[in-house]
Amino acid sequence: MADHYATLGVSRNASQDEIQRAYRALARRHHPDLDPEPGADERFRVISEAYRVLSDPERRRRYDASRRGPVQARPGRVPVGDQVWVSAGAGFGTGFGFGPGDVLGGGGPIRGVDHEAELELTVEEVYRGGRRSITLPGARALRVEIPPGVTDGQRIALPGHGGAGVGRGAAGDLYLVVRIAPHDRYRVEGRDVVVELPLTPWEAALGATVGIDAPGGPTRVEVPPGTSSGRRLRLPGQGLPDHRGPAGDLCVEVRIEVPAALDETERRLFAELAAASTFNPRA
Repeated sequence: MADHYATLGVSRNASQDEIQRAYRALARRHHPDLDPEPGADERFRVISEAYRVLSDPERRRRYDASRRGPVQARPGRVPVGDQVWVSAGAGFGTGFGFGPGDVLGGGGPIRGVDHEAELELTVEEVYRGGRRSITLPGARALRVEIPPGVTDGQRIALPGHGGAGVGRGAAGDLYLVVRIAPHDRYRVEGRDVVVELPLTPWEAALGATVGIDAPGGPTRVEVPPGTSSGRRLRLPGQGLPDHRGPAGDLCVEVRIEVPAALDETERRLFAELAAASTFNPRA
């Protein structure tokens, strides 16, 4: 069994804040878009899985208990943690680890119990939807259709893939509960997607057209003159889609950053802005 504490470099008594800080530092270092070394995808998957387990108190409790000895599965529940996982680009693990509550004795046909497992998706996967391959016990392979715009906590039903029925009883269903994985660039708020936009003081003061990466692909945002740090600029309909109504928005959150070093042109421009009576750096 993988040691998730060792993966994140924290102690077994680490607080949730310590776990989050450790994950963010490792995610920035090993994200496949930023880490050119071979194996970045696998390292990022392992780090993300460790955080997924340890960041949730209930999953963490079950994980800690499983390291102390065998864990009995509750009827109708698929154990999570190392027994079943899904992460971006990796697919499910080798099986679901069904427990002793799968088959109920009795006289007549009895329907199998339903099972539940978590399906972790990236923001990009949630945005576009698609198909994922999973493997069930007995080497049964399935292709799961993920509709665009699924939300955190939404359940995807796989009829007939839960616990086996007794006698002529039908099999139960398997429900995949969507969890949106933490992202180093995006934050999901309902169907809105929030992304930070770093700007120089002169871009914020004078206005600019800036390119940004969005879940649906590169786009551009118009920054009005006099924009202050923390202001949100909305791009309607560029958030998560919704088949029942309008899509969410892409919310661009401005963060003004002063460069550590200025060239001569930038220094002169900054000085002119500061001296201008119409320029208010606190606006």
